[in-house]
Amino acid sequence: MILPLALLTLSLPVSARTLGSLEFTPCDIGQAGTGATARAECATLDVPEDPTKPDGRKISLRVALLPSRAAEPAADPLVFFAGGPGQSAVDSLASVAGGLSRVREKRHLLFMDQRGTGGSNPLACKFPMDADLAMPSADVQVKMAQDCRDALDADLAQYTTTVAAADVEALRQAIGAPMLNLYGGSYGTRMAQEYARQQPGAVRSIVLDGVVPPGLALGSEHAINLEAALKQILGECAKQAGCREAFGDPYRTLYALRDQARATPIEVSLRDPLTHQPRTLRLDEGSVALIARLFAYAPETAALLPLLLDEAAKGRPESLVAQAALVFDSLTGMINHGMQLSVMCAEDAPRLKARPEDADLVLGEAIISVSLNQCSVWPKGPVSPGFNEPLATDIPTLLLSGEYDPVTPPRYGEEVLKSLGKARHLVGTGQGHIMLSRGCTPRLVGQFVDKLDPEGLDASCLEPLGATPFFINYNGAEP
Repeated sequence: MILPLALLTLSLPVSARTLGSLEFTPCDIGQAGTGATARAECATLDVPEDPTKPDGRKISLRVALLPSRAAEPAADPLVFFAGGPGQSAVDSLASVAGGLSRVREKRHLLFMDQRGTGGSNPLACKFPMDADLAMPSADVQVKMAQDCRDALDADLAQYTTTVAAADVEALRQAIGAPMLNLYGGSYGTRMAQEYARQQPGAVRSIVLDGVVPPGLALGSEHAINLEAALKQILGECAKQAGCREAFGDPYRTLYALRDQARATPIEVSLRDPLTHQPRTLRLDEGSVALIARLFAYAPETAALLPLLLDEAAKGRPESLVAQAALVFDSLTGMINHGMQLSVMCAEDAPRLKARPEDADLVLGEAIISVSLNQCSVWPKGPVSPGFNEPLATDIPTLLLSGEYDPVTPPRYGEEVLKSLGKARHLVGTGQGHIMLSRGCTPRLVGQFVDKLDPEGLDASCLEPLGATPFFINYNGAEP
C-alpha cells in the first residue's frame, strides 16, 4: 500500500499540550491491518457511564489530537465521528488525516472514541459471522448475543447515540472550545446530526459524508441499496465493449454464481493472501452476498468484480474467495459488535421488520433477521425525543455522497438536504462509500469549513472523477 504523502508529514508533538482541562501527551496511533502509524497527542476524558448518575461508575474515553499547523489555531476545532456503528475514531486517524489536512491548516483535529469503541471501554465481541463459515442459525445468533452480553463489564443500555452525544458536549466543555466543527462518516453522520440537535448553539459547521437520514432504521434497506448499486456497477461493464466482450453480463453471472453456491456450496482451498498459510474457505450463498457487498464499497474493488465473478462461475473461485477474505479480515477487528448492538437494538430494531420482498435479492433478509434475533436478548437504552425527525437547522452543512454507494446512496443525502437551510449536496461520479479521500474533496471540505459558504464552492473539480476502469484480465484494464 502506498501511503498518502500527508501521512508522512504529520508533525511530531515534542511535549505535553493543555487544552482546557485536558492534558495531551505524544502518542503513535496505528492503522488496523497495516503497518501505518500517525503521530498524534492523546488524552483521556472521564465521564459517568450513566449520565443520570453523575456520582456513579466512570468510564474513560480515549481522545487523540492532530494539532493545527497554524501558529494561532482557530478556537473551534473539528471533531471526527467514525462509522459502523462500532468503529474507533482514533484508530481511523491515520486513514483520514490526509483528507482533513486542509482543515488542519487552521484548526485542531479531534478524534474521540465513542463509548464502547476503541479505547473507550470497548464492547468487543465475536462477529455474528466469519468469512470461513456459513451464516449461523437463528439459535446460534441469539446465543452469540447472550454470550457477548454476559461477558461484558458494562451497563449496555448506556451506549446509545443519544448518550454518546452528551460525551461530545463534555469534551467541548473540557477543552474550552466555544463551538465545534463536525465531520461524520456513515454512521458518524447520525452522531453528528444528534449532537447538532442536542447542542445547536455549539456547532459551527457540519460535514456529512455517506449520509444516514435520522428516520432510517439501519439495516432496513441494505438489500435494496446493494442491489441498486450492483445493477449500476455491473451494468456499466455490460455497456463497455471490452468488458462486455470479456464477461458478457456480469450481473447475470453474479446471480448464476449465487444460485450455484446455494445449490452446492463448495470448500475452496488456497493460500491465505497475508500469511500464505493453507486455508479453506466456504463458498456458499451467504459468502457470495458478502463478497458482492464488500467489493461494491470502493471503485477499486468494484473494478475487479466482473473478472472475479467470471472466474468463479467457470470453476476457478480461488481469486474471488482470496480477495474477499483479504477485505473481510481487514474489517473484522474494526467493529466493536457489542456497541453496535447497543446502538441498533435501541434505535433501529423497534422499527425493523422482515421484508419478504428482499428474499430473492443477493443480500436477502440476512441483516434484518440477524439484527432482530440478537436484539431480542440485548438491553435497550435511551433514545432522545425527536431522534428520528429530520434535522432542521441553518448551521452550514456540506453533504457528500458516492454515486454507486451500496449502503448510503445519494438519495439519502437529498432527503437530509430538504430540512437544511444553508447546505449543499455533492455527489462523486462513479464513487462508492465515503468521499473524503477522493479527488479534490479534501480541498472542498477545507474551503467549506473555512468560509462556511457551501453554495460558493467551485465543485467542478469533482467532475473528472469516475469509476475505476474494469480489469479485463489479471494484467488490468484495457489500454
